[in-house]
Amino acid sequence: MVQYHRLIIHHGRKEERFRVSVEEVGSLKKAKQKFFSFLFLTILSCCFIMSPYLFGFSTLSLLDSFSRENEALSSYEPALAPLCSEVSNGTICCDRTGLRSDICVMKGDIRTDSTSSSLFLFTSTNNNTNPQKIKPYTRKWETSVMDTVQELNLITKHSNKSSERVCDVYHDVPAVFFSTGGYTGNVYHEFNDGIIPLFITSQHYNKKVVFVIVEYHDWWEMKYGDIVSQLTDYPLVDFNGDSRTHCFKEVTVGLRIHDELTVNSTLMSHDNKTIVDFRNVLDRGYTHRIQSLAQEETETTLDLKKPKLVILSRNGSRAILNEDLLVKLAEETGFSVEVLRPNKRTEMAKIYRSMNTSDVMIGVHGAAMTHFLFLKPKTVFIQIVPLGTDWAAETYYGEPAKKLGLKYIGYKIMPQESSLYDEYGRDDPVIRDPDSLNDKGWEYTKKIYLQGQNVKLDLRRFRETLARSYDFSIRRRFREEVPNLFVS
Repeated sequence: MVQYHRLIIHHGRKEERFRVSVEEVGSLKKAKQKFFSFLFLTILSCCFIMSPYLFGFSTLSLLDSFSRENEALSSYEPALAPLCSEVSNGTICCDRTGLRSDICVMKGDIRTDSTSSSLFLFTSTNNNTNPQKIKPYTRKWETSVMDTVQELNLITKHSNKSSERVCDVYHDVPAVFFSTGGYTGNVYHEFNDGIIPLFITSQHYNKKVVFVIVEYHDWWEMKYGDIVSQLTDYPLVDFNGDSRTHCFKEVTVGLRIHDELTVNSTLMSHDNKTIVDFRNVLDRGYTHRIQSLAQEETETTLDLKKPKLVILSRNGSRAILNEDLLVKLAEETGFSVEVLRPNKRTEMAKIYRSMNTSDVMIGVHGAAMTHFLFLKPKTVFIQIVPLGTDWAAETYYGEPAKKLGLKYIGYKIMPQESSLYDEYGRDDPVIRDPDSLNDKGWEYTKKIYLQGQNVKLDLRRFRETLARSYDFSIRRRFREEVPNLFVS
């Protein structure tokens, strides 16, 4: 289950949402005379200009990080090199300005010691810096899950032959250390907190990098090996399971993350890669397996001349109760329909193949919507949005889908289409004011709107969405088949 967290800064037991109201700004200006407004703005500007010298760089870095990670960069904003992008030999640099993750970079004679969860940097000087501690997982603001993530010690030591650990394995390429603990086991978190940040952090190495995994799981490598093979030419290293001393000249501990299920090109210091480039990695990773799957299947029940619609079916909560009627309606509209019911044992390549060959995908909001990443750009993604999930549906899947270049349609159900309507009645706050329940906390959202709700679509209302999607798919197919007609 996806752990929902609005853009919140935690201060002890308080949670304050940062919002700026245009009306509030306007009223403030009206309340001040022009002279004092001008004077105030002048002083404020001077403070921002001088603040790096008055308060140090970290304050501005934190503010900059907040705006970058939660609002993203404007298209015209120049790219800034992240901290620790340049590290001198024999030093450790840690960038802790991001709200989502910490990153530490080490250069020099680096040696691992899994028994003490440590990485030692041996130097020729006696000026040993203070040890650094880091949990290499991308949800650092969320204390409850970070408490479960293994912490690594980064220690500088004076080079002394008698105390140095002997290298059992010497690597002539850099390493990236990261954890597959935390919420790993949920497909949304596996991509958002792990796979995409791994791409962001490592792709500039052009596969000449070793991945060292803290809290390693065999199943994770089996599940995502096709993708990982496109990011590294080397075997994965199980940090805790491999007691040998591994030696490197450069190490990055932790992963960089930009936003929900996306890659912000302006934050890619080495190039301008986007989420489309990440999807190209998926294409390359799954191509070979998909070809073998095609050879294994001798026939298909789908009419390939018709646009293909995939329904990502759910069991339990947020299921489509009249799914069989939805299939019939989609077929009457003109689609070839495939109902996909993936589980934890379903091979990712098979899911990828279904999505990659589809023209339209339909699913109810939930972690499985992460599979929109498998759709080709310009295809249609219809997310059915149950009661109480508007913000999460748009934030976690709607906006990222648009960035991938999909035709996104958010179908917000009416109260009568929710199973909660019959359970609570139309006048109950659960139905009338979902925000008031969500404001009480994650447990209320999870229990009522995520675990306790199913959907029965009003098919007369949904018919229009299907018709629009069909028309869009036909036009797209036509443009792709006769592209010369559209060249000016």
